[in-house]
Amino acid sequence: MSKPHLSAKFPRRFLPGVLFLAGLVLASVPLGRARGQSQPTNQQNQQSQQPAAQPQQPEQSTPEAGGPSGDNGVIALPKKKESTEEPPAPAAPPEPKFKNPDNFPTTSLRVEVPEVTVDVGVLLEKTHQFVPGLRPDNFRVYEDGVLQHVEGFRRTEAPITVLLLCEYASRGFWFRVQMLNAAWAFTQQLRPQDYVAMMTFDLNTHIVSDFTQDKQQIIGGINELGNEVWMPAAFQETDVFDALNESLDRLSRIQGQKYIVLIATGIDSMSKLTLDQILKRVKESRDTSIFTVSTDGFFEAMTEGSGGMMGGMRDMTFLQADNQMKTFSDLTGGMHFAPRFVGEMPDDMKAINENIRAKYELVYHPTNSKQDGTWRKIRVELVDAEGNPLRMQDEKKKPLKYQIVARDGYRARQEVE
Repeated sequence: MSKPHLSAKFPRRFLPGVLFLAGLVLASVPLGRARGQSQPTNQQNQQSQQPAAQPQQPEQSTPEAGGPSGDNGVIALPKKKESTEEPPAPAAPPEPKFKNPDNFPTTSLRVEVPEVTVDVGVLLEKTHQFVPGLRPDNFRVYEDGVLQHVEGFRRTEAPITVLLLCEYASRGFWFRVQMLNAAWAFTQQLRPQDYVAMMTFDLNTHIVSDFTQDKQQIIGGINELGNEVWMPAAFQETDVFDALNESLDRLSRIQGQKYIVLIATGIDSMSKLTLDQILKRVKESRDTSIFTVSTDGFFEAMTEGSGGMMGGMRDMTFLQADNQMKTFSDLTGGMHFAPRFVGEMPDDMKAINENIRAKYELVYHPTNSKQDGTWRKIRVELVDAEGNPLRMQDEKKKPLKYQIVARDGYRARQEVE
C-alpha cells in the first residue's frame, strides 16, 4: 500500500512551528483534566469548614425492590391526651393581721352549746331493784314533746354526796323515833368513799355533822339525838320550806351531783317561803335530787278512819304534806316513801341507795337552744328494738312492772348567766 503523497508545494520552512503548536495542544489536555478532578476536593474542604449544626441531607434513592424510599413524607404524631385532673387550688391568701389599738385589751369570744344531763333510774315496782343491761337504743328522751338525740350514754355507780335533812320537833314522840330509825337505816348503807352530812330542823335549822366520810361520826350524832328523844324538843313548829331552801343553798357550793334525803312529816308551819316559791327553787336545782321519807305513815295507819271533824282535818293535813314531799322528789328525779312500819325502813333505804348509785346517764343537746330561762319538761320512755314500749318478764315468763325515775324537767339558763 502506497503512502499518501504530500504536496510538494508545502513550504518546509513552516514545519517547526506546526510541530510546536501541536505539542502545546497535547500538553493542555491533561492539565484541564487535572483541574476538573481537583475542583470537588476544594468543594469538600469548603463544606467541612461549615458549622456542624447543619446536617447533610441523606441521599434519596429508590430501592430496586420497590420498597419505601428514604423520605416518607409528613409524619403524623399522636395527640397528647388532655389531663382530667383538676388544676390545683390557688393558695389561700395570707391571714390579715389585726393589731389592737393602744390601751385596748385582748378579747376572746366563747360560744356555749347547751347540754342537758339526765340521770335515769329503772326500778322494778315490786322489789325496787335496779334493772341492769339496758342499751342506749332502749331510751327515748322528749323535751317539751320533741324527741331528742341522745349523744352520751353510760351507767354510773360512784360515791355519793348526800345531806340527811331530818325533822326533829316536839310534834310527837313517835315522829322523832321514826325519823331516827330511817336515818339509822340509811347510814348502814353508806360506803367508805361516800360524803354525808346531817342537819335537823324545827323552827330553825341545826347542823349535827358537817360533810364527812366517817360513818361513825353520823352514827354518833344519831345516838345523841336518840338520848334526847325522851326530852321535849324546843319547838313544835316545823318550817320545812325554809329548811329545804337553806339546804339547797349549802349544796350549791359543792360541784357535781348531790342528793338530799328529807325525813319529815312534810307539814310546814310558818316558813318565810310559800309553796310556789319553794317549788320554783327546787326546779332551779339542776344537779340536786331529793328523796323524801314520810314519818307519819304509822300515825296515819293508827288513826285512819277515825270519826269526827278533827280526824278529817288531820287526815287532810297529812295527805297534803305527803303530796308536797312527793312533788319535791318528782321534780328532781328522786323517790318518795311512806313506810307504815319500822320493818319497812331497811328496804326503803336500800332502794334509795341503789337508785342513787346505779343510774343511766343520758346526755343530749336540746333542739331548743334558746337561753331564755324557761322551764323545759322532760319525759323518758323505754322502747324495744322495734320502737314499741319495752316489756319485762321474770324467769317464769310473768310480766314485770317497772318505774322510770327521772327528773320532770329543768330550767334553761339565762343569757346573762
